[in-house]
Amino acid sequence: MDRAGAVALLARAPAVHLASTTPEGEPVLRVLHGVVVGDHLLFHGAPVGEKMDVVGRRAVISAEEIVASIPSYFVDPERACPATTFYRSAQVHGTIERVDAPHLKAAMLAALMEKYQPEGGYAPIDAEHPLYKKAVAGVLVLGVSLERLDGKAKLGQNRTPAEIGRLLDLLWARGAPGDARAIDLVRAASPSLAAPSFLEAPADATLLCAMGEADADEATALLVGTYWCEGTSSDRIRRSLLGSSAWVGARDRSGALVGTARAIADGARRAWIYDVIVDDAWRGRGLGRALMRLLLNHPAVRGAETVLLRTRDAMGFYEPFGFRTRHVHRTDGREIHEMILARTEASGEAACPLASAGKGT
Repeated sequence: MDRAGAVALLARAPAVHLASTTPEGEPVLRVLHGVVVGDHLLFHGAPVGEKMDVVGRRAVISAEEIVASIPSYFVDPERACPATTFYRSAQVHGTIERVDAPHLKAAMLAALMEKYQPEGGYAPIDAEHPLYKKAVAGVLVLGVSLERLDGKAKLGQNRTPAEIGRLLDLLWARGAPGDARAIDLVRAASPSLAAPSFLEAPADATLLCAMGEADADEATALLVGTYWCEGTSSDRIRRSLLGSSAWVGARDRSGALVGTARAIADGARRAWIYDVIVDDAWRGRGLGRALMRLLLNHPAVRGAETVLLRTRDAMGFYEPFGFRTRHVHRTDGREIHEMILARTEASGEAACPLASAGKGT
């Protein structure tokens, strides 16, 4: 994993692991709340106790995240040996340094609060602020330089393209929590790999199975100004994207987001399609159809008996997927078509709240 990726992993890790020794050679192993400030990984504690014993001593601080569990039968129908785990990890090696400068200690505490209490609700931390001056002076802040930093991503890069392709198909079919994100990470680690069939897209576009925080601002910008988001603030649009059961997207060769679609689903009875849109330059090229195929087959959506949406003028786009208009509503003199895709018999069941979907896909 490149340096930027390793730093980012350490920065976002809910906790990091410290391994060091006391002056007597006894091992020290602790779980810490760590933050990246500048070119150091910093943590805090009381100015007494075991943490004081490691000041000036060599240490390793690490973080890891599980990407996906790969069962043995994904690779071999009989042998247990192929069972493995895809993961990403980072380790920083160095000497534990004590930070005494008040402004650096305050910066560490401010970063800590921003990471673990991002909603705010407190006065900004400043070394000279009456609320914090005594606390900043009394807290112990320690850190390790990020100069010696190693990152590792085990994402199937050692396998053949055919083996990786099979793993992607099986992850998509399994659809366990995290599998959609794992597919995107595995593909990013092997960029020359041909797209599996469920991710086929128009030339120069790449489909993404699991959109997230890093995509939210671009997706919000695509949706601001659409008729179905009229009167909805950018912040509310952004939060609705992040709260989706399934959220897929597409990026062009430059990496720009050019399409998005999402759904709210209960996994069994109902799914509601929202916010299907592609960038103006990509309309009429089949990208919207590719996004819809992916969304309808998403693990969170494909088990739903009925899929619902509302649209003002894109009925012809949705009908080839099996959607049919079941009601027409008139709002402010405009017709809104309520459409349904019935995958199994579900007669007599009450309709649930419906979603909005856009045109131009």
